[in-house]
Amino acid sequence: MNHKNFNILAMLLLFFAVACSSGPTKTTEPVEEVKPFTEKYRPQFHFSPDSAWMNDPNGMVYYDGEYHLFYQYYPDSTVWGPMHWGHAISTDLMHWQHMPIALYPDSLGFIFSGSAVVDWNNTTGFGSAENPPLVAIFTYHDPKIVEAGGVDVESQAIAYSLDKGRSWTKYDGNPVIPNDGNQDFRDPNVIWNEEIQQWNLVLSAHDHVQIYTSDDLKNWKHESDFGIDAGTHDGVWECPDLFPLQVEGTEETKWVLIVNINPGGPNGGSGTQYFLGDFDGHQFTADSKETNWVDWGRDNYAGVTWSDVPKEDGRRIFLGWMSNWAYANVVPTEEWRSAMTLPRTLSLVKKNDQYVLKSTPVKETELITHNSTKADIETVEISGEMTLNLGEVTLNQSHLTLELQVGETLPESFGILLENELGENVKFSYSTADKQFQFDRNQSGDMSFSDKFAGISVAPYEVGSTIKLDLFVDAASAEIFVDGGDLVMTEIFFNSQTFSKLKVFAEGQPLTLKSAKFTSINSIW
Repeated sequence: MNHKNFNILAMLLLFFAVACSSGPTKTTEPVEEVKPFTEKYRPQFHFSPDSAWMNDPNGMVYYDGEYHLFYQYYPDSTVWGPMHWGHAISTDLMHWQHMPIALYPDSLGFIFSGSAVVDWNNTTGFGSAENPPLVAIFTYHDPKIVEAGGVDVESQAIAYSLDKGRSWTKYDGNPVIPNDGNQDFRDPNVIWNEEIQQWNLVLSAHDHVQIYTSDDLKNWKHESDFGIDAGTHDGVWECPDLFPLQVEGTEETKWVLIVNINPGGPNGGSGTQYFLGDFDGHQFTADSKETNWVDWGRDNYAGVTWSDVPKEDGRRIFLGWMSNWAYANVVPTEEWRSAMTLPRTLSLVKKNDQYVLKSTPVKETELITHNSTKADIETVEISGEMTLNLGEVTLNQSHLTLELQVGETLPESFGILLENELGENVKFSYSTADKQFQFDRNQSGDMSFSDKFAGISVAPYEVGSTIKLDLFVDAASAEIFVDGGDLVMTEIFFNSQTFSKLKVFAEGQPLTLKSAKFTSINSIW
């Protein structure tokens, strides 16, 4: 080896020695892959966006085996901003595939809430009999007019899809309903009315709703108004929905008008009211002008229903945004904000000569509890407080079913408590003196983000001798269905540590826990 070759070899050996040395930034440990949707407070069986801000569900439509969920979305931040329509698809209402953004803001404004339908008869001319178009109708919100101090901020527009909702074309004749001089003029919801063989549309106009008809989804006639002298008026009316429901066990059909309101909810902030009555395709006539609430909790808003669910299915399926405008922008999540409620089946029953709009989790929830961990408890008397044996069930990701029986003299108070090792808890109870259910999240964990978050939500209710409770508990939420959905409360919370203890209590008189079933729920992600 000559001197030159020796120097080259020495340099190569030095290079490899340095390159292979274990410096402070070098590691031989395998990098653990972080699973998606495992962040703190991330729901495991409720829909949430993969990242960024989400609010109202929009454009919910069923077509060719797929449930489409569009939603208010701002991809550039975790707080509200210029609205887009986000998009997700499911074949079973439980497992969702995140899709590309469907509608972007443009020169006419942001893309606010609305609905979508299948134009089966191709009344728009956008498609064909063989390939009927999906048509979305939504609100344009023009920030330039807002900045200029104008009133005609909002108008209604349409877009269509010929590829099963994968891509959308905005109609070049937008807007299809120009502003009527009302600054709050939004959230159009469309149905095909078989009785009049026309499209009906209901939209919110500040403190009431307006009803329209159309032959082609492009040209609309204003037919009537409803609500100026009905319901609650402590806030702006938003996100209406109008549809028929048959009263269970009868041949009678009533029309249901859902109207969301913010603020003015039953326990502060956002809420969802409804009216029952008759509708002839032109005018809605309510049986009563009093307010009824779809959900008495503080965290179910902007809820509307899916269109075009097959007639043989026969369900009216509802979905809400699981938050409240009183604190939605500041809840303590980092990668994303907000989730949706579980999809719910709405039904109409007559109870004590009064019509009641019931809501229950859709039957598809069974898909996410199949083969999961279960625990059952047989009849036991409760006096004071008892901690129940959960077995291997994960409380913060579970379905809890309890049947309670009370005697002729009711306990002063009774209910359940979810608690962790830090003493953080949420309590759902019934007050006999006040004749109301209460949800208390005053000790639930982190509440520092808003002075409007803590509190006790209340819901008036007359209990019978047997009370059935169904609770769906996720990472940061509880949905509670009383007596098969006669009463519903939805609440979010942000406990520092997962709940691990379930307690049942009765103060004063004892009660009987007739049965209890606890089931872990599988993650949908």
